[in-house]
Amino acid sequence: MIEELEKIPNSLVMRDGLEFKYFGSGTWKKSSSGKTLSVKNPYNGEIVGTVQACSTEEANQVILTANDSVECWNEKTQRERADVLMKAAKLMRDWANPLGYIMMKEIGKPLKSAISEILRTAEFFEATAEAGLQQEGEAIYGDTFKGFSRDKMSITYRVPLGVILCIGPFNYPFNLTGSKIAPALMAGNTVVVKPPSQGAISPLFFGLILEKAGVPPGVFNIITGKGSEIGDYLVQHPLINMISFTGSSETGKHLASVAGMKPLLLELGGKDAAIVLNDADLELTTKAIVSGAFSYSGQRCTAVKRVLPMPGIADDLIKLVKEKTLNLSIGNPEENATIGPLISSIQCDFVQGLIDDALEKGATLLCGNKREGNIMWPTLLDNVTTEMRIAWEEPFGPVLPFIRTKNIQEAIEISNKSEYGLQGMIFTENIDLAFHIAQELEVGIVQINGRSERGPDHFPFLGTKSSGLGTQGIKYSIEAMSRPKGMVLNLSDKGKLIKLCK
Repeated sequence: MIEELEKIPNSLVMRDGLEFKYFGSGTWKKSSSGKTLSVKNPYNGEIVGTVQACSTEEANQVILTANDSVECWNEKTQRERADVLMKAAKLMRDWANPLGYIMMKEIGKPLKSAISEILRTAEFFEATAEAGLQQEGEAIYGDTFKGFSRDKMSITYRVPLGVILCIGPFNYPFNLTGSKIAPALMAGNTVVVKPPSQGAISPLFFGLILEKAGVPPGVFNIITGKGSEIGDYLVQHPLINMISFTGSSETGKHLASVAGMKPLLLELGGKDAAIVLNDADLELTTKAIVSGAFSYSGQRCTAVKRVLPMPGIADDLIKLVKEKTLNLSIGNPEENATIGPLISSIQCDFVQGLIDDALEKGATLLCGNKREGNIMWPTLLDNVTTEMRIAWEEPFGPVLPFIRTKNIQEAIEISNKSEYGLQGMIFTENIDLAFHIAQELEVGIVQINGRSERGPDHFPFLGTKSSGLGTQGIKYSIEAMSRPKGMVLNLSDKGKLIKLCK
């Protein structure tokens, strides 16, 4: 496998039957099961390649090796670990075009967006290395409390958790896997990655990249296979010390139910609402809503998933959004069409079901509701009510409902009634009012005059309710993937200076 992958950055060769191995103990291996999983291009159905369908026995061996490797990696200095991440980032930059091309093929993301994802991950690795070098311990005297003196002192520093299981999503298979790997390694942990079945090929390159960057054998491992066959086994394994997962709320809740006492970092679904006030800048708002709703065909947890406009601007806003939506390019991801294929026909059927339910219950179709293969035309629905599924369920596709509200309070109530709480948006020229509304929204992050999105990557990123658990963002992830360890010094009177107080 290494020979094949090393050729790809220089002369990209994508062909049917290209088989990829999994990476464990510093070597590339074929599964003893003899089974593979086909990764198909969602745009045209062609096979991009195959990955190994690993067994639980192989998963166990990978975890055992990762556990045995914790000490050797933790013994590396922060500077040594940072240097490895920097070298890995350079390789990502060097290989961004071919890696982006592979990603475009396997998940149907526009080519320029796929290449950008590789470059963003390189920047994430660099920033994580820099942030990791700033991690410091602290010393505290005991004389803050009565009965204690400076004869008692706590020295605290951070230590790794052990083996981190990183489970990435299909929609950002490289970046949202890399955003788990980098802080885990910087904190001194070893890593086991389980990529998504659809979108498994591009994350496999982390094995090659980190191997070349100098990660010792066993420290980084990536195992492929069906989640239904090895997922629960990985999560429940007693030597897995923490799980970082990005995916659906349903899967995240299941994972939490079987993980036991393991620390969890969960990035789940959302139903992000844009509340648009009467004084909003409609040009700015329209641009944010359309790009937020339809970027990568709406297959983002932070996509704009419903718009709650005030009565004074609803008609004008909807007209502008429709005009801009009708100008979106549709078609081949290789030609950088904004609207490309959804990840599967099953997902298309789900999105269509939401549209059909809304139309049957009286919603007004403004545009869209057309499908060819896995491509669904961007769909706008007006006069959506809270009795419709589209008001509450996450579509993960290019459909945007407008729920007209009477006033700000009603918009807040509809937003907060959702089971999700990832992000919210407020569009207004009245910043004082925006701050007051933001405090009422039950979400992890509120965007003011901007679309919902992840990043910049040093910002905290989190959700409430069914949208997640824990806080991500570079320094927050490093802290989540390590723990403080304290030593208390009880000093004796020996050597103490005796001072006479007059």
